[in-house]
Amino acid sequence: MGTEPRARRLLIVEDETQIRRAVRNALSGLADQILEAATGAEGIDLAAAEQPDLIVLDLGLPDLAGIEVCREVRRWGSMPVVVLSARHSEREKVELLNAGADDYITKPFSTAKLVARVRVQLRRAPAALRPSLLTLPTDLALDLPRRTASRHDQPIRLTPLEWEILQALAIHAGRTLTHRQIFDLVWRRPFGNPQQYLRVHVTNLRRKIEIDPAQPQIVITDPGVGYRCELPA
Repeated sequence: MGTEPRARRLLIVEDETQIRRAVRNALSGLADQILEAATGAEGIDLAAAEQPDLIVLDLGLPDLAGIEVCREVRRWGSMPVVVLSARHSEREKVELLNAGADDYITKPFSTAKLVARVRVQLRRAPAALRPSLLTLPTDLALDLPRRTASRHDQPIRLTPLEWEILQALAIHAGRTLTHRQIFDLVWRRPFGNPQQYLRVHVTNLRRKIEIDPAQPQIVITDPGVGYRCELPA
């Protein structure tokens, strides 16, 4: 894999001191500097002033709803936002991802899981630095300019819609995209049932790109929410 990603600075927005300390200790090896905020307003101000490489955001803040903090950050910032929440509903997760969150971890969580998920987000290249050739798990190669997929130089024939779905997920590798987000990126129209449309096309796509479609390693389902494309190990 080479050198693991390291951030210049991370921002933790969490009002509970013990959780904030645990998150800071867990992530200390991933950043040169870790900033902390106990309120949503303070978090927004620090994010704007310091431009951290990633934000860990709690939902249960005393002054602002976490989703509002996420929306405000997304007005001007593109850094990954990893949400922490004691709530588990799929609806809330969809709303947060649609508001611009990149990942969602439910409390209680293991520090190992938090570190792994943050590391994935730090590995995601900014849009301006994305290569034209992407390599996904099981040596699946995507040539974005040529719109082709191959494995070990053997071409894989995809329909235009299958390619659009795979490209959307690959460009955002490591991040769950909701059914609506994928539908908007691929079909670009306001009507239709995103979950129903995607189920059929993702099933066909997996038959072509996965080594074992019943145990996918590339296109992963986030039940009730959407899909994500895994980064290579």
